[in-house]
Amino acid sequence: MEQTKARTNIYALLSRILMQELDSELLEQIKNDPVIMDFFPTFKEWEPLKDLESSVLLAEHLDPDFVNLSILHLIPYETFYTRKDQMIETGGANPVTDIYSAYDFMVDFEIARVVAADHIGIELEFMHHLCEAEIKAIEEDDTDAVAELRSVQREFMDKHILQWAPLYLLNMKFEARTPLYFDAADMAIEFILSDNEYLSAELKSA
Repeated sequence: MEQTKARTNIYALLSRILMQELDSELLEQIKNDPVIMDFFPTFKEWEPLKDLESSVLLAEHLDPDFVNLSILHLIPYETFYTRKDQMIETGGANPVTDIYSAYDFMVDFEIARVVAADHIGIELEFMHHLCEAEIKAIEEDDTDAVAELRSVQREFMDKHILQWAPLYLLNMKFEARTPLYFDAADMAIEFILSDNEYLSAELKSA
């Protein structure tokens, strides 16, 4: 249970950071939480973090970097990496649409700063959604549901996230102009790979 709760929290944090610009409230939460800051060692030691107000950090450093990494220079969508024509599938033919629908997951395009359902932030949010469902199944002692949800997580990881996200995140690390997004990309790569190993081990031992 504790492992799943921790996974849920990490997926939620990474999804939020990668999906849209931070707001002052979230930035303050990250800055003031020692546990979270341990995931961002370069950001933790960044001088502007200590010297500038959150509003200035966002306007002059973090927001421009997010736009550079997610909109201007890099393309954080699965179909860009997996289609031969490198076109982003914005309609119902998007490869993640069916599995989202099967597990009652809806993408709120008005809130998320994305144009398609296979954005990296949305895919990580879906994993968060599945982890939350797993916690509920554990609480209800529904072992069949727990096994199914772990299997779905592993399948989604294998068929979708692992097919492209590590490459995008490596590019993000290379292009990042601020320590926050460098550390976020590094953390996401390590977590995705370790979580894949965790899910594989759990399914083998079931």
